Amino acid sequence: MAFHEVRFPASLSFGSVGGPERRTDIVTLANGFEERNTPWAHARRRYDAGFGLRSLDDVETLIAFFEARQGQLIGFRWKDWGDFKSCSPSREISPIDQLIAVGDEVTDVVQLTKAYRSGVTTYARPITKPVSGSVRVALGGDPLQEGVDFEVDHETGAVTFTHPPDLDAEVRAGFEFDVPVRFDTDAIMTSISNFHAGEAPNVPIVEIRV
Repeated sequence: MAFHEVRFPASLSFGSVGGPERRTDIVTLANGFEERNTPWAHARRRYDAGFGLRSLDDVETLIAFFEARQGQLIGFRWKDWGDFKSCSPSREISPIDQLIAVGDEVTDVVQLTKAYRSGVTTYARPITKPVSGSVRVALGGDPLQEGVDFEVDHETGAVTFTHPPDLDAEVRAGFEFDVPVRFDTDAIMTSISNFHAGEAPNVPIVEIRV
């Protein structure tokens, strides 16, 4: 699947609308009870970039980016301003933000993940597009050095350690990340009058699996 490791202009994604989408199959039984199931282990995010456009220069930037991706053909990175850190948006990234693994003295490759907690329930989201230079890792509470103790694949979110973490040692990480997406249309319809009338063009964006 074609993918460009380039981020949609952050100045245009700021102000966009969107968020996670789940798929739930619901069957209502004869007694009125429901059976609910989902074929998706992870949510799929959708956005509308049209709300981030503020000028005709923005439209030109959008069209150039759209043409370079050949419409829906090629995926790219997207900054979700509401959810782009291992911590809350108001905090600074720390190497102990997320527990991503526990050492077993054998495994030396660990996937970055972000946990979403509510009550006793936790959902672990795989992070496949960390931002280069943002990943910080700690082992047993001690910060490690990238390039010496570990390497990060910024195209997959895999962290490879020089030596497998010790048995029962907590592997934690902090990072910024993007969402892998594509345009969900092969046509961008714009009008000069849109901006004078306060209307935004529709620019659908959808998350993809990579």
